[in-house]
Amino acid sequence: MVAVAAPKRPPRLLRHKKALVLGGIVLAWVVLWVALRNVGTLPLDASELTPLHRWVNDVNDAVGASRNSSPVFLHFFNEIRLVIDEFVTFVQALIAQPSSGRPVPVIGWLGVVAIAGFVSLAVAGWRVALLAVAGFVFLGLQGLWQESMDTLSLTLSAVVISLLFGIPLGIWAGLSDRAHRVMTPVLDFMQTMPTFVYLAPLTLFFLIGPASATIATLIYAAPPAIRITAHAIRSVPRDTVEASESLGATQTQTLVKVLLPSARKTIVLGVNQTIMAALSMVTIAALIDAPGLGKTVVKALQTLDVGTAFNAGLAIVVLAIVLDRVTTAATERRGLPRWALFGGLGVTGVCAYLSHTYLWAAEFQADVEIGSSITRGATAATEWAQDSLPALTNGFKDFVTFALINPLQALLAESPWFLVALVVVALSFLVGGLRPAIVSAVCLGLLVATGLWQDSMITLASTLVATIMVMVLGVVVGVWMGRSRRADRIVRPVLDAAQVMPAFVYLVPFLALFSASRFTAIIAAVVFAAPVAIKIIADGVRAVPPAAVEASTALGSSSWQTIVKVQLPMARGALTLAANQGLVYVLSMVVVGGLVGAGALGYDVVAGFSQGQLYGKGLAAGVAIVVLGVMLDRLTRAAAQRWTN
Repeated sequence: MVAVAAPKRPPRLLRHKKALVLGGIVLAWVVLWVALRNVGTLPLDASELTPLHRWVNDVNDAVGASRNSSPVFLHFFNEIRLVIDEFVTFVQALIAQPSSGRPVPVIGWLGVVAIAGFVSLAVAGWRVALLAVAGFVFLGLQGLWQESMDTLSLTLSAVVISLLFGIPLGIWAGLSDRAHRVMTPVLDFMQTMPTFVYLAPLTLFFLIGPASATIATLIYAAPPAIRITAHAIRSVPRDTVEASESLGATQTQTLVKVLLPSARKTIVLGVNQTIMAALSMVTIAALIDAPGLGKTVVKALQTLDVGTAFNAGLAIVVLAIVLDRVTTAATERRGLPRWALFGGLGVTGVCAYLSHTYLWAAEFQADVEIGSSITRGATAATEWAQDSLPALTNGFKDFVTFALINPLQALLAESPWFLVALVVVALSFLVGGLRPAIVSAVCLGLLVATGLWQDSMITLASTLVATIMVMVLGVVVGVWMGRSRRADRIVRPVLDAAQVMPAFVYLVPFLALFSASRFTAIIAAVVFAAPVAIKIIADGVRAVPPAAVEASTALGSSSWQTIVKVQLPMARGALTLAANQGLVYVLSMVVVGGLVGAGALGYDVVAGFSQGQLYGKGLAAGVAIVVLGVMLDRLTRAAAQRWTN
């Protein structure tokens, strides 16, 4: 037996050399910031425009002038807009808007409730059917039936079109390695971009309105369908495919008879994610005049009417929960007795006929509603919180603001732009290597080119602060869930429900607690991003081999030592993935916070929609958000890969 000498560990100083270099860079940055504060910060007033912004405004004006004369618009963009607008109008006429000279839709509230219940019964079972019926009736009781149906119409329209393109593309990516290699970076890029970013460019070509909102929604919702369908096809066991081919099946027969049935459950999960993404985007598309609940929430947020925003936000949550539960339960195949199928179909037909024929079954009665009570209750709760909890809320707000937000924002926004760029590129090189450093340099150059450097740094500061808070919360709760099955069973359903809610909804309660400010956007972003980070960390901690934990315990380690020395180091891949996803989620929410006083890039985007002369600035802000997202995403991925290796 030959003894193999264990490799010598490098000296402690060498093992911490990179940390020392990182600390030295940050220290030098702080020293130079003191000496060069407010020099070369590239500030830009709210109403000030750069030559790039004016050029974009000129392009927008030129596009508007040639919209009805240019062949590109006449035979391409206008045709696409017309087709989608007709489709959306058709769906709205069925369930949401008056049609064919009637004062009500083709199918009224009773028919819609019956159809929702029957579809849920057929694909998900009677419990989910009861939930669907109760949820849709509740929407009417809130006094928001038409707004809810407008939101549902746009969501369903976008989902149908997304799936028509997404599932075939996903199948192609699942069958072809070349297609998979081409599509993956495109899908990564699309899923990195915050929802705001899709709106401005589309209004340039398709104007504002339901058509543009639907196009933006389907573009945003398609990547989950493509990605999950491709994953489902590629996950089918190879021996199953080979068995089919050995029996003489053609490629089409193998696809139809083997691959798709085997991948059915995962593909339905992709449909679920597509629906959730579409609903989230439809509410935000209210900024470009999309009808529905999102418009109600936006108007209420802009006027700080928390009660109305809460009532409409609650309707969005109810609609999201119903759609999520129905599609999630549909992943499990259920057999429905023939008598139940035909009986339910008959009842649904009768209800649809009644809703088409009689006004009482078509139009939800306005005198039977609880929405005003919900609004008054939310307003009263807001006033009570603002009167009774200022010591607690303002204390927490001031602590985070003065201890974290202000110092980091001052360091980023009040340092010379070239100093920040040099520091970020150096840190990128140390953390990830040459390629991330190049990506960071290019992205920083683009931020300078947009003319919104200072606003970008303010948004970056808010994003980093929120991400730090997300990771602290994620580690604390995630480790607890990873070490305790009981905690996981209790907390995970809450996290699943939280991930269903669109981003808009998170702004409402924190607007009530903290009023309109950048802190409101940050804390909403923390709560929005925390569920995904917590679940990733919990799964990573649970995946640590039990033998390693048992060995640590046998050596006398305390629970704290086991967590710090064993479980967290061995789950570092999950930690870096949680940081990456947390950053992406936080950035998307921080810019939405422009509606509640967050300022910076989010405000620039919103102002670009509402004020024509700021359109170019709003579009540039959208580009800056994308650039920030790409830089942070690539940097955290590179750091994760190097740290894991």
